[in-house]
Amino acid sequence: MALGASKVSTARHRYLALPSVDIGNAVLATVSVGFLLLLIALPLSTIFTRAGENGIYSFWQTISTPEALFALRYSLMLAAATTMLNACMGTLVAYALVFGNFPFKRLVDSLVDLPMAIPASVTGFTLLLLYGPLGLLGGPLSGMGIGVMFAFPGILLAHSFTTFPYVTRAVGPLLEKLERGQQEAAQTLGAGPTQVFRHVTLPAIGGGIIVGSIFTFARSLGEFGATIMVSGNLALRTQTAPLFIFTKFNQGDIEAASAMSLVLIIISFVLFFGIKTAAKRFGAGSSM
Repeated sequence: MALGASKVSTARHRYLALPSVDIGNAVLATVSVGFLLLLIALPLSTIFTRAGENGIYSFWQTISTPEALFALRYSLMLAAATTMLNACMGTLVAYALVFGNFPFKRLVDSLVDLPMAIPASVTGFTLLLLYGPLGLLGGPLSGMGIGVMFAFPGILLAHSFTTFPYVTRAVGPLLEKLERGQQEAAQTLGAGPTQVFRHVTLPAIGGGIIVGSIFTFARSLGEFGATIMVSGNLALRTQTAPLFIFTKFNQGDIEAASAMSLVLIIISFVLFFGIKTAAKRFGAGSSM
């Protein structure tokens, strides 16, 4: 009798506990989704609405002005150059950190992540102090007629600095998983260092390079803080798409700022799905 009463009591407690669990899950889901809607979906939908409120023709006229087209092309060119530079150098640094044996290796490994911790405006300011017309390196270069700041090279330096960790940190874990025996076997069969890297190492880390490169491109495309310090924000000369948005907003041209913002959002969506697809296909990017 007591055993039967105990089973009934246990079942009753379980039955009473179920609604509270469901309510807790519902509250958690509501808070999470609501936060994402307020933080991400609502601002993005506002841009879509504002950019298209005057119709497609007006949007196209706004985004096809010489100033807007230059800013967009300049940003895409900078992002492409930054990606190519960091894809090469980031892979070399990752290889050195995994297989190299040199003094202060831990310090170098820490330096790789430093750009992610330093504010972008500080990055731009330090580059300006170093490569500016009165800087330690910029002064002598200016005397030789070589301008770094307020030109493409200076902006490329800033973008490369702020985006450097992405390829290195995407490739590093893949190199650590690479079996050293495969490389040694290839060398035993007579393959040189270049052949080993091309036929053994590169296929193993290719996914990491692709994922890290997409992250680099996306981050470079939206870089603002360091860019505004080293570019001078000169229309039709050094103005990037984010700086175009900033300038047009300050001038009260909300339509132009919204149109360029929408274009960058669309590009970001494409890059986002590219990252997800590449990470899923190659099994890379989990460390990013």
